[in-house]
Amino acid sequence: MYKILIRPLLFLFDAESVHQLTFYLIKALSNLGMAPLLKSVYVKNDPRLERTVFGLKFANPVGLAAGFDKDAKLFNELSNFGFGFVEIGTLTPKPQEGNPKKRLFRLQADEAIINRMGFNNDGVFDAVERLKKKHKILIGGNIGKNKLTPNDEAIKDYLICFDALFDYVDYFVVNVSSPNTPGLRELQEKEPLTALLKELNKENEKCALASRSKRKPILLKISPDLTNDQLNDIITIVVSTKIAGVIATNTTIERTSLKSHLVNTEEKGGLSGKPLAQRSTEVIRYLADKSNKAFPIIGVGGILSPEDALDKLNAGADLVQIYTGFIYEGPSLVKRINQALLERYEMQGG
Repeated sequence: MYKILIRPLLFLFDAESVHQLTFYLIKALSNLGMAPLLKSVYVKNDPRLERTVFGLKFANPVGLAAGFDKDAKLFNELSNFGFGFVEIGTLTPKPQEGNPKKRLFRLQADEAIINRMGFNNDGVFDAVERLKKKHKILIGGNIGKNKLTPNDEAIKDYLICFDALFDYVDYFVVNVSSPNTPGLRELQEKEPLTALLKELNKENEKCALASRSKRKPILLKISPDLTNDQLNDIITIVVSTKIAGVIATNTTIERTSLKSHLVNTEEKGGLSGKPLAQRSTEVIRYLADKSNKAFPIIGVGGILSPEDALDKLNAGADLVQIYTGFIYEGPSLVKRINQALLERYEMQGG
């Protein structure tokens, strides 16, 4: 129904406007008491789907990637669509509008999206107020730096976000891989990245002691455009700093073999969706193989079918996330992935 009736109608309008409309509709459905119906349609409960990864118990391995619910406005409502976890953000210390519009483009022939949003968000402290209400789902907090913060002061921004969110999220994601904040990807280099993660580890210990709680898992979200030498550095950094794991991958700046009209494919920004699937899976496999599975990996990038998700899990991912697939395939994709996992278990005699 979604692909036949709803998506064609939504795709008649500007992508960012439709994103806001989708938020309104999901919130409205919840306010009208439709949550039980949505859960009956989309949620797949089965103990065989449960995963314990970096100390957290996930109801199932399919999550919603950062970027959809940037400001933590819809995380409880999104739990009605069967996700095992929702990642909010990217959040920055100060509110920022992001890059000038138009900044979100559909490449329908490629089942892809180009975005250059630029960490548009209302600021971490605004999000915290909403996160104070009870969570129905595991929440990840994706954190970044403000555009005007120079890289040599970036650690301060990440620490501000970390401190503000510590009591309200289940795990953290350090975003140094978005292509839409000038100079941000320079923080992926070995020296600045090691320094950043070490400081976050120290802050993690301080926050845990102050709140008499456990430290929160810290993950690193990386670019698909890294070379093998850079991926080797990532492995060394993750192992040496002892952070919880890696999210592979963010969007790509590559534009090879696209079918869509040149006007859209030449837009600047990060490309997500089907063209990213192979590369993100390659990065997952490389990290898993070269590290001998030394740390957990969340696989994201180009998951538009259950087979795409299984490819990433088979390559070494422990969990997966969707975003563009949620837009192109609709909420049934989550259930279809979980159903495919259950069918695989049954075939294996599980």
